[in-house]
Amino acid sequence: MSQPNESPRRAAQRAINAFPHWPVYLVGALPGLWTFWLAVSDQLGADPVKTLEHMLGLWALRFLIASLTVTPLRRIGGPNLVRFRRALGLLAFFYACAHLLTWIALDRGPDLAAILGDIVKRPYITLGMATFAILVPLAWTSNARAIKRMGAGAWQRLHRWVYLAAILAIAHYLLSLKSWTLEPLAYAAAVTALLLFRVFSSPRGNRRPTPAESG
Repeated sequence: MSQPNESPRRAAQRAINAFPHWPVYLVGALPGLWTFWLAVSDQLGADPVKTLEHMLGLWALRFLIASLTVTPLRRIGGPNLVRFRRALGLLAFFYACAHLLTWIALDRGPDLAAILGDIVKRPYITLGMATFAILVPLAWTSNARAIKRMGAGAWQRLHRWVYLAAILAIAHYLLSLKSWTLEPLAYAAAVTALLLFRVFSSPRGNRRPTPAESG
């Protein structure tokens, strides 16, 4: 129920703040479930494993970009979606896990030597593994308990590594393609714009993260 004389913007924000987290996870899982269904029903083309691997990685990148848009959106006067940033980040991590497991289990097989060889010799795989290595501690500490245990300053410093993860992720994506179309260039432009916003936007002090920001 809206308050007397409450502005539409404030009422909309109050509705956002009351919205639960679970629908974000549910809706976020749907593209992955649909992609797996297409895979098992043999609807992913001539190379279904590569297509499955590509689509899962692409959704990881999309959710990573979405999580990075939360702060710029708030700072330019848009809705404050900070309470959903953890969900978006975790969805990016879950899709990255699925992307990696698909590559290991279905593409490369159980050949550990071949997997390690690819990581060392193929730059885009090296970048992908580096991205995943950064996402693991970020996902592990994306909760209020981690903020309390680590302290706000240390937690913030750790989670700034998400920007490096975004750079590595877009480089991994671009190098994995045989040719660049408008879509990958659009993702690269989005990551570049978000990084520039981070560098040039005015900080608002060392504000302590809240439980809502970490989920």
